[in-house]
Amino acid sequence: MPSRDSAMTSDHRELISFAHELADAAGEVILPYFRRRIDVIDKGAAKGRSFDPVTEADRRAEETIRKLIRARYPGDAIIGEEHGDEAGTSGRTWIIDPIDGTRAFITGQPLWGTLIALYEDDTPVIGMLDQPYMRERFVGFPGGAQLIAGDRMTPLKTRACATLSEAVVSTTHPWSYFDAAERANFERMARTARMSRFGGDCYGYALIACGFLDVIAESPLAVWDVAALIPIVQGAGGVITNWEGGSARLGGRILAAGDARVHAEAMRILNA
Repeated sequence: MPSRDSAMTSDHRELISFAHELADAAGEVILPYFRRRIDVIDKGAAKGRSFDPVTEADRRAEETIRKLIRARYPGDAIIGEEHGDEAGTSGRTWIIDPIDGTRAFITGQPLWGTLIALYEDDTPVIGMLDQPYMRERFVGFPGGAQLIAGDRMTPLKTRACATLSEAVVSTTHPWSYFDAAERANFERMARTARMSRFGGDCYGYALIACGFLDVIAESPLAVWDVAALIPIVQGAGGVITNWEGGSARLGGRILAAGDARVHAEAMRILNA
């Protein structure tokens, strides 16, 4: 749990404790499916879109999370990738992506994660990225962020990076999601950087918070793809916005960086 000197209320502490319960329950559902031969459904085919995989693990994990939220906080709204939106009355919204990185999941790569976010009056307050296979849980909250790995808890801090020439930049896939103009600008940014790495899905944002990556640019992300990552990146001292510098809370074209200076330089290139 967060340290007592973090800028949180007792309500936030209770909600973070509950988010841990949600992640524990989701992990129990998901792990038996990982690195097993399982059926994969293409959601994109029915909508005339590119391959968009979903599995029974995605759907069952989200059902489990939703059931627990409805039982504990029936007045809270819920938004999830697999089972739609549920209205609420409390002013709080839980935003769920049961397996972010399903492509990684179905190919046996441990770069996926369960994303759980809590918004209060449309403001991201709590974010959790759980990677149960590696027993890593990244948590962002008012006043900080931390990694819980087994019994060890480590505060998260992004690293200083003044310019792109010093930066490691990343995106989940360098051509599948960008349009032609976005891809050209991303490639120009990547050529300016010291190094580029691809394929991280949500885990890449955790690596920004840990100080191992410097910049991630993505387009487009849904709200459930990014909601939990905002408190983690910001709590570790980073910056996460859309490409124009506005709020990332609804998704869209997302730019995250560990240092505000390199974020500003990347934003100039992406919007050229």
